Amino acid sequence: MGGKTKKVGVAGRYGARYGRKTRKKVKTIEEMKKSSKECPECGKKTIKRLAQGIFECKKCGAKIAGKAYFLK
Repeated sequence: MGGKTKKVGVAGRYGARYGRKTRKKVKTIEEMKKSSKECPECGKKTIKRLAQGIFECKKCGAKIAGKAYFLK
């Protein structure tokens, strides 16, 4: 079962449901949402999403507002 989600990534939990295009869109959004971003204050790649539109730098503690799933 470990090899099943190699191609589909985080959208593998949906199996064969909802169609290929929908699962692909979910995959791209969730990968952007969970990835680390670069902090405009300190320049480190430590920005994480706290809630919808709220991001925080783990190094300097700066809180930044952005789009719902990813920082500009």
